[in-house]
Amino acid sequence: MSGTPVTNQIRRLRFERGEMTQQVLADACSVTRQTIIALEAGKYAPSLELAFRIADALGVRIEDVFQWSSPQ
Repeated sequence: MSGTPVTNQIRRLRFERGEMTQQVLADACSVTRQTIIALEAGKYAPSLELAFRIADALGVRIEDVFQWSSPQ
Protein backbone atom coordinates (compact mmCIF):
# COMPACT_ATOMS: atom_id res chain seq x y z
CA MET A 1 0.00 0.00 0.00
CA SER A 2 1.31 3.47 -0.84
CA GLY A 3 2.00 6.05 1.83
CA THR A 4 -0.90 8.35 0.89
CA PRO A 5 -4.29 8.23 -0.84
CA VAL A 6 -2.76 10.59 -3.43
CA THR A 7 -1.39 8.97 -6.58
CA ASN A 8 0.35 10.72 -9.44
CA GLN A 9 1.39 10.45 -13.07
CA ILE A 10 4.65 12.41 -12.73
CA ARG A 11 6.90 9.72 -14.19
CA ARG A 12 4.63 9.08 -17.20
CA LEU A 13 4.22 12.80 -17.87
CA ARG A 14 7.98 13.39 -17.65
CA PHE A 15 8.61 10.73 -20.29
CA GLU A 16 5.87 12.11 -22.53
CA ARG A 17 7.73 15.43 -22.47
CA GLY A 18 10.90 14.26 -24.14
CA GLU A 19 12.04 12.16 -21.19
CA MET A 20 12.38 15.16 -18.88
CA THR A 21 14.75 14.17 -16.09
CA GLN A 22 13.85 14.21 -12.42
CA GLN A 23 16.51 16.90 -11.94
CA VAL A 24 15.05 19.17 -14.63
CA LEU A 25 11.61 18.87 -13.07
CA ALA A 26 13.03 19.43 -9.59
CA ASP A 27 14.86 22.57 -10.74
CA ALA A 28 11.70 23.90 -12.42
CA CYS A 29 9.78 23.39 -9.16
CA SER A 30 12.52 24.63 -6.78
CA VAL A 31 12.79 21.30 -4.96
CA THR A 32 15.44 18.59 -4.75
CA ARG A 33 15.61 15.57 -7.02
CA GLN A 34 15.02 13.46 -3.89
CA THR A 35 11.64 15.17 -3.50
CA ILE A 36 10.64 14.17 -7.04
CA ILE A 37 11.86 10.61 -6.41
CA ALA A 38 9.75 10.37 -3.23
CA LEU A 39 6.69 11.80 -4.97
CA GLU A 40 6.98 9.37 -7.89
CA ALA A 41 7.32 6.48 -5.44
CA GLY A 42 4.16 7.58 -3.59
CA LYS A 43 6.05 8.16 -0.36
CA TYR A 44 4.13 11.35 0.37
CA ALA A 45 1.66 13.86 -1.04
CA PRO A 46 2.99 17.26 -2.11
CA SER A 47 1.81 20.56 -0.69
CA LEU A 48 -0.86 22.25 -2.75
CA GLU A 49 1.68 24.84 -3.91
CA LEU A 50 4.14 22.17 -5.05
CA ALA A 51 1.37 20.26 -6.82
CA PHE A 52 0.55 23.39 -8.82
CA ARG A 53 4.25 24.01 -9.57
CA ILE A 54 4.67 20.44 -10.86
CA ALA A 55 1.58 20.68 -13.06
CA ASP A 56 2.79 24.02 -14.43
CA ALA A 57 6.27 22.66 -15.15
CA LEU A 58 4.73 19.70 -16.99
CA GLY A 59 2.30 21.96 -18.87
CA VAL A 60 -0.84 20.16 -17.71
CA ARG A 61 -3.71 20.63 -15.28
CA ILE A 62 -3.20 19.57 -11.68
CA GLU A 63 -5.88 16.88 -12.17
CA ASP A 64 -3.78 15.37 -14.95
CA VAL A 65 -0.90 14.87 -12.53
CA PHE A 66 -2.53 13.97 -9.20
CA GLN A 67 -5.42 11.73 -8.25
CA TRP A 68 -6.97 11.33 -4.81
CA SER A 69 -8.78 8.28 -3.43
CA SER A 70 -10.94 8.63 -0.37
CA PRO A 71 -9.66 6.30 2.36
CA GLN A 72 -12.13 3.47 3.04
